[in-house]
Amino acid sequence: MKHWTADDIPWDRFDPARVDPDILKVIKAAAMVEKNSGDYATYLKNVFPGDADFAAAAEVWAIEEVQHGDVLGRWAELADPEFNFIARFGVFQEGYSIPVSASESVRGSRASELVARCVVEAGTSSYYTSLARATDEPALKAICFKIASDEFRHYKLFYTHLQKYLAQERPSTLAKLRVAFGRILESDDDELAYAYFAANGDGETYDRRRFADAYAARAYRNYRPAIVERGIAMVFKAAGFNPQGRMARLASKAAWRFMDWRQKRLAQIAA
Repeated sequence: MKHWTADDIPWDRFDPARVDPDILKVIKAAAMVEKNSGDYATYLKNVFPGDADFAAAAEVWAIEEVQHGDVLGRWAELADPEFNFIARFGVFQEGYSIPVSASESVRGSRASELVARCVVEAGTSSYYTSLARATDEPALKAICFKIASDEFRHYKLFYTHLQKYLAQERPSTLAKLRVAFGRILESDDDELAYAYFAANGDGETYDRRRFADAYAARAYRNYRPAIVERGIAMVFKAAGFNPQGRMARLASKAAWRFMDWRQKRLAQIAA
């Protein structure tokens, strides 16, 4: 089936009166991260040498992810005519880089790398689903639903390739779980914080904690328990656990409580 393009977005329905300023800020940051996926594809191909099928899949994945960035950037420029996506993306690339020259996975093994990729796709699928349901702006709602669908499909892509490397490398369940939850904790690292800074930090000095908090305060408020539960189930499946089991249910409740608590705490600090 042919992948959607920017021409499939109802740009003629764009309504500036329905643009949420806080959602606009996180969309600008998301556009940076998505646009940078070409470098991730280079890294993935380097750490999976000799796997032509995976290399081809990574190429297609990157093309679709870069398209996400371009479409989100186009929407952000409509919502804020003073925003220059390409210029801001240049700022992001100057301050944040991926180890594209690596010849081995930073996760320690190829199976672990694919577990981490599944976690990322589970998170982004949940993220864009939450944004699609939170926004009233018609063009953005259509964009986010399309991206969320892509990210779920990408999760299945990496999960399928993961099965081959699990059979070859046989990592322990504990190792997989450590990688999965370690990657979740990395959502608070420099990538999103710097993307938020590059997109929104006019004339300011970069402070990771400050910009990570600014991002979280605006992103977390869009989540709902059912979306978090679905994302955690996908993470548990990638780690080799029952996605509908008691541990997964407890983890999803804990994740929701943490996100809700942090968002409210950050909102109080900003008030």
